[in-house]
Amino acid sequence: MPVRSLPPALAEKARIELNEDPKLLEESINHIKEWILVQPHLRARTDDQWIAAFLRGCKFRLDQTKTKLDLYFSYRSTAPYLYSVKYFESKVMDIIDSGAVLILRQTKNPADPRVILYRIGQIDIKKYTLIDVLSVLVLQEQICFMEDDNLVVAGTINVIDLKGAKLGHYTQTSFKQLKNLVTANQDAMPIRIKAMHYLNTPYFFETFFSIARVFMSEKIRNRIMIHNNNMDSLHEHVSKEILPEEYGGTGESLQNCIDYWKNKMRDYSSFFEEDLQYGSDESKRLEKSWNQS
Repeated sequence: MPVRSLPPALAEKARIELNEDPKLLEESINHIKEWILVQPHLRARTDDQWIAAFLRGCKFRLDQTKTKLDLYFSYRSTAPYLYSVKYFESKVMDIIDSGAVLILRQTKNPADPRVILYRIGQIDIKKYTLIDVLSVLVLQEQICFMEDDNLVVAGTINVIDLKGAKLGHYTQTSFKQLKNLVTANQDAMPIRIKAMHYLNTPYFFETFFSIARVFMSEKIRNRIMIHNNNMDSLHEHVSKEILPEEYGGTGESLQNCIDYWKNKMRDYSSFFEEDLQYGSDESKRLEKSWNQS
């Protein structure tokens, strides 16, 4: 199935920022497909639209695209807890219902980044972990790789609201898990993180954030802004037009966004069922794994 044509504004952004040449897109996709076929350890998706997302996320650098794809699927074997929640489990709908992590559907301008809203404090730590929440986000992101040109081409703006977050939300995650969470997000995902905005940071935030920062790239560290409870400061960077009422905005309601993602999860059940077969067999890797000690 051919790759979907980009809307004009995003096509221009892709040309300027991602080095995209429509004439070379098919050639690049075929090159990656051929590379996947000769990797004895790798079981990876080969949908054209999927591969296009990784090419765009790597600005069409073929070697970087291969590395990112390899990392993405290898993590399923080397750090399976990052994918611990399966699409058919009831906890998927429970976590979406909580509104703990949602990819917002609106942008102010046609070529703007996509906003991801994290509300970790909404999760009952007696029932779910931070890993569970982020596993559900991975499912949302997979849908976006196939459907959301804004996220793929323009990147994401992360709004992390820590209101209600407790110490237990953080202590559930081990040092190794935290490291893999950070590195998987910045190195294995074909997503360009344009900014990270923190709201309502608790007293213990700096302790855990200082640990996470160690694993972040300098580029990501330079894109972090902490607003505490200053909503006006957030609005200087994220338009009110796309934020829900709870964040001083006039955008789509949280409930409508929740309902949308619940329906999308159901629509993609066949996709996710097929996706269960993908991963890696590290014993067949020709070279030592990047994630082996």
